[in-house]
Amino acid sequence: MPIIKILPHAEFCPQGAQIEAPAGTSICEALLDHDIEIEHACEMSCACTTCHVIVRQGGESLNEPEEGEEDMLDRAWGLEPQSRLSCQAILAQQDVTIEIPKYSINHARESH
Repeated sequence: MPIIKILPHAEFCPQGAQIEAPAGTSICEALLDHDIEIEHACEMSCACTTCHVIVRQGGESLNEPEEGEEDMLDRAWGLEPQSRLSCQAILAQQDVTIEIPKYSINHARESH
């Protein structure tokens, strides 16, 4: 199983973490399955940018972003060339390192 290394984030993962998840799982699902409560206001339907992550290593092993994801990413806070919506980034066999941005555009955070 691939390993996702999460860089430290003050709110969601203060110490950073390493988790395992099966290939074919989205990064968002994997984080939530391991109690890393990343925002996902649209319930992982690619309709917002609250689950935005920056893939620091291993991005080439993820599925290619589709047009809908690319369109949504244009609205993400702190967009970088390696940005992905974690609900749309599907793990393959290679390990990845991600960073959760400090902010999102979600003004009213929902409890899931």
